[in-house]
Formats: sequence, C-alpha cells, structure tokens
Amino acid sequence: MVVVGASGKTGRAVTAALLARGVPVRAAVRPGAEAAAPAGSTPAPVDLETGQGLEDALDGARAAYHLAPNLHPGEVGMAARVATAAATTGLPTVVFHSVLHPDDPRMPHHLRKAEAETVLRTALGERVTVLRPAAYHQNLLAQARSGMLAVPYSLDAPFTNIDLDDVAQVAADVLLGAHAGATLDLAGPQVLTVRQMAEHAAAGLGRPVSDRRIPLSQWRAGPGAALSVQACDDLAAMFTAYDDGGLTGDRALLPELLGRPPTTWMTCVSQPGSTPADR
Repeated sequence: MVVVGASGKTGRAVTAALLARGVPVRAAVRPGAEAAAPAGSTPAPVDLETGQGLEDALDGARAAYHLAPNLHPGEVGMAARVATAAATTGLPTVVFHSVLHPDDPRMPHHLRKAEAETVLRTALGERVTVLRPAAYHQNLLAQARSGMLAVPYSLDAPFTNIDLDDVAQVAADVLLGAHAGATLDLAGPQVLTVRQMAEHAAAGLGRPVSDRRIPLSQWRAGPGAALSVQACDDLAAMFTAYDDGGLTGDRALLPELLGRPPTTWMTCVSQPGSTPADR
C-alpha cells in the first residue's frame, strides 16, 4: 500500500491502521523528508507539485491513499498527476481523501476537493473511492485539554465531528478492497455545538472547560498570521460558512462502516495520548 502525505496526522493514522493489520506501507513524503515517514513504513520521496517520484512510489502497489497538503492551492493539479501516474503504473485502486460537502461554494478549499474528485474519477473511473470526512475531534483536542475552546466562529453552530482513528479504520478497509468505487460521507456520531463540546469535555476530563468566540480579526492576527495569505483567506471563508450552519452530515453510515459505535467527542477527550497538530 502507498500512503501519500504519510507524514501528516491523517497519513500517520492511515499508515498505523494498515501496519496494525500487517500490511506493508510505502510512505510517500516530500523529497528530503524521508526521516519523517512513520516508523515501520518504507519512505518513498514524492514531489506532488511536479510529479517527481510518483510513478516509482505507485509501481507494483495494490492501492494508494491520496491526501494533498492541507489548503494547498495546487490540489487539483496534484490529483491530475496522481491520476496520470496511477494510469501509467496500472494501479488498481486510488482512495481519495476529500471533505464533507466538497461542493459548498462558500469554501474555496472545499471546491478544490470537488474538482480533484472529478479529475480522479474522469481519469480512473471505478478505480477511485472517495472518503469525505467531517472535521476531526482532534482539531479541538489540545484546546479542550488546556481548558478553553476558543474559536473564530459561532459557539452555537452544529458539527458532526469525527475521530481521526475512525477515519483511518475506514480508510484501511477501503484500501484493502471494501466499498470499491463508492463515495462515502463520514460524519461523527453526535451533533454538537462548541458550547456543548466544552460541556462534554469538562465531563470527560473531570475539570472545567470554558468556551469563547474570538473575533475573526484576532484570529487573522494570531494563528492566521503564520499562514499564507491564500490559506488564511480560505480558513476565514470556512469560519464564516460555519457561522451559517456549522458542518454536519448523515450520522447513519459510519457505524455500519466501522461495525461498532463510532468514537464520541467525550471519549476522545478523555483518552490519554498525544494530540497531533498537523494534517
């Protein structure tokens, strides 16, 4: 199996899920970043912006998981290069990591996911399976454990957030042949607002967890300042969209895919362990 973007938090989770099943993983990472490949995997240097190394990484593989760098403006071109390399090498299966509601016009990075889906399906047809996960529990995990959920959008917007390890389990199943050619919306088991997330986190941790909304301008001057202008604008558009209805999906499918109850937000917060920070 090949995991593209294996050094990020999603790639690491998918790699871990495969390795736990005894499946060898070729970890596609940026050239020069081979040391960042997850332990137990085989590093494969790949430059998604040029396509260099893609055919070598995919050659002889059974399936590949493709996840572009978060918010990258060249995502559609990357998908085209993956499609070309997959066609050239005869790769049987590509699993594309998209996003819940990729056609939402309010969020530019969602629309890039939608276009990338189209590029892959046009080139490879039923060889492509698409996963569309909701936002991760892990995105707010560090804040919850610190005792404060501070977000630049409505505290009353609803979300069906999902656990990263649940996504990785579904991804491993699909890479191994389940649900071939499908498009799967992955929404978590609960509809929760940020206010409710704070309450659930407090119950799970046994200590207070507060919540507050920060102005978008403050976010831009703080965490947003470390991003490119395009990435900052994309996230600001997403936060504005969250104000107008949050991000929710159908919760019925995930338990069927997992064969068990999905991980709740409270369970995620109360579990010991690290808090991955990068996609």
